[in-house]
Amino acid sequence: MADPLAAPGPARLQLGYWLSSEEHPPADLVRWARRAEEAGFSSAAISDHYHPWTARQGQAPFVWTVLGTIASATQRLSIGTAVTAPMIRLHPAVVAHAAATAACLLPGRFFLGVGSGERLNEHILGTHWPEPRVRLEMLEEAVAIIRRLFDGEMVSHHGAHFTVETARLFTRPESPPPIYLAAGGRRSAEVAARIGDGLIGVAPNPRHVEAFEAAGGRGKPRLGQVHVCWADTEADARRIAHEWWPNGALSGPLLTELPQPRDVEQAARLVRLEDVARVVACGPDPEVHLAAIARFAAAGFSVLYVHQVGPDQEGFFRFYERDVLPALTIASPTSRGGAPT
Repeated sequence: MADPLAAPGPARLQLGYWLSSEEHPPADLVRWARRAEEAGFSSAAISDHYHPWTARQGQAPFVWTVLGTIASATQRLSIGTAVTAPMIRLHPAVVAHAAATAACLLPGRFFLGVGSGERLNEHILGTHWPEPRVRLEMLEEAVAIIRRLFDGEMVSHHGAHFTVETARLFTRPESPPPIYLAAGGRRSAEVAARIGDGLIGVAPNPRHVEAFEAAGGRGKPRLGQVHVCWADTEADARRIAHEWWPNGALSGPLLTELPQPRDVEQAARLVRLEDVARVVACGPDPEVHLAAIARFAAAGFSVLYVHQVGPDQEGFFRFYERDVLPALTIASPTSRGGAPT
């Protein structure tokens, strides 16, 4: 199985670009993917939402259509979903179909990132929203179905959560794409190690990486996401980050349980500028951005996706081309050490 994010030699942190489907219309997402490739980012990850977190963000295109267009607009960029929930809104057999087609359009440079989802996106069909333990069970069963379909089997499955009747994928890539699992705790990290080809995390928490490795994930890619906001001044960056990404300062089950953007907005009214600045690297100082990247390297991540909050993506790209990417020399993340120099 070809893995577009597997390190070819000594492990080093790869820097990717985060395509925020919540903030950008589909044509712009395609443009930013192409621009990321030009700027020197090795890969990209794209969020899969039915709703944005807040109405101010304002977007949520169908990710599989966008991926097909990105395939035609780029040549080298590896890209995958971060993350798709193959459980309620999208049945795992449908996700397998979509992902196999995407992998054919992006030969050797597509990965499928999956997770247990948020009520914000998954409640739309009126299906019961299960508790976290059940959602993790559903994810395990879904991944097993997807892998069988990726392998070209004729699949009939009557499980605890899903039914598939005589399904077979006729359009498949030569090698199935890797499947990475999102994990926000020890138990989900252990599941990711056991059934996944890599880990996706959203915080520089070494305990999650350690749990993943201890459960069998050693040597597999470990993907992270860092939020930044470049602007001409730190004050402007803080203001933009607070306006566009207040949900970044919310944590715990709140984000998985709220059903509507207006509910997230109501919770975010309690979020201050300084709260957002603690989770978003703000301003024009490269050292601030490099320090945020270094925290993920020290925690053991091998691929890090940089999410520029707000509409000014071109300013971000120029800043990273000029001041961040040339300065980014990271020691092996498997050593838990290393920092930008």
